[in-house]
Amino acid sequence: MGAQSRDMYYPGTEQLGADEMRVVSCGTGMPASRRSQAATCWLVQLGNGDNFVFDIGTGSAANLASFEIPYDLLDRVFLTHLHQDHIGDLVALWIGGWTGGRHGPLHVWGPSGDTPERGTQHMVESLKSALTWDTTSRRGVIPSGGGEIEVEEFDYTQVNEVVYEQNGVTIRSWPAIHAFDGCISYSLEWNGLKFVFGGDTLPNKWYVEYAKGADLAIHECFMSPPLMMEKYGFSPQAALNVATEVHTVPAAFGDVMSRVKPRMAVAFHFFNDFDTRYEVYEGVRSSYDGPLTMATDLLVWNVSKDEIRVREAIVDDAVWPAPSPTPPDEPDPSERVPFSDFIVGGRLDVSETLDPLVNSFKREHGLD
Repeated sequence: MGAQSRDMYYPGTEQLGADEMRVVSCGTGMPASRRSQAATCWLVQLGNGDNFVFDIGTGSAANLASFEIPYDLLDRVFLTHLHQDHIGDLVALWIGGWTGGRHGPLHVWGPSGDTPERGTQHMVESLKSALTWDTTSRRGVIPSGGGEIEVEEFDYTQVNEVVYEQNGVTIRSWPAIHAFDGCISYSLEWNGLKFVFGGDTLPNKWYVEYAKGADLAIHECFMSPPLMMEKYGFSPQAALNVATEVHTVPAAFGDVMSRVKPRMAVAFHFFNDFDTRYEVYEGVRSSYDGPLTMATDLLVWNVSKDEIRVREAIVDDAVWPAPSPTPPDEPDPSERVPFSDFIVGGRLDVSETLDPLVNSFKREHGLD
């Protein structure tokens, strides 16, 4: 493999072309996430400056942060369904992004359920309720705007309908078949380029129809029943249920892609190890011979009309939040909930040490 095809991407070192799309794998693994592969998350960056996050599975927020994008620019999340490995780090992006400098709300799009309590709106409202102590304790200490989370829920049964349209970007959804009603897939179209993300799904007619013309077509490619038995200790029946009745096995992934014929097919949702990848790869190649990436975390696809360039990202594990492009508001002291008299009574008097430091800081920053 030549040097040109094996080079690396270093976040923050190259400007995206005005007519170019960059896709980043921030989570490609299994529900039991691990250091080498977080659960599902994909970042799409466009030459117009827009950023979109598709699913935000457990462990993926740290990978997302490693690309050093200000949290103000990571405020649009599109969920395919409500399994933990697709929403597990939503709180990390919401609250962590707020403390990391996001000044406005986190916006979340996602499908309805077959009943209201199984939809995205209910899930987010329940998170807000569960995080009451967390969010209340921060208001008045830091600016409150980034603590908001807003939801746009849409009907999971709608077929190829527009769920987002702004700044030349059109995102559509259609149903997926996975575990239970309420799962969907997405396409994003901009500047003549098309990104398709299936989420989790069995092979289905909607994906084949609406993924056609995709530059990058991402679809799950689960491990076979024998691998599930070997690696997870599943019984034969459980392995068969999970691999073939809830997910898409490699040969079936290949069948789907042979019908879609994308410029680049991307297989994910398997642990990409030395002792698993070849069986998965051979399964795909039994039914598909087109362009293929076997995904793992921290890969980057630069997509233009002329080429699709695939690279590995080299990231900083000790990254700090990237500076926001907009100045923050001041905290509103009236929002701060005071300590009880009982807790105040336990405070240690260190005023002789602290007061000179506080007063000096106030003078330096005009807070007197």
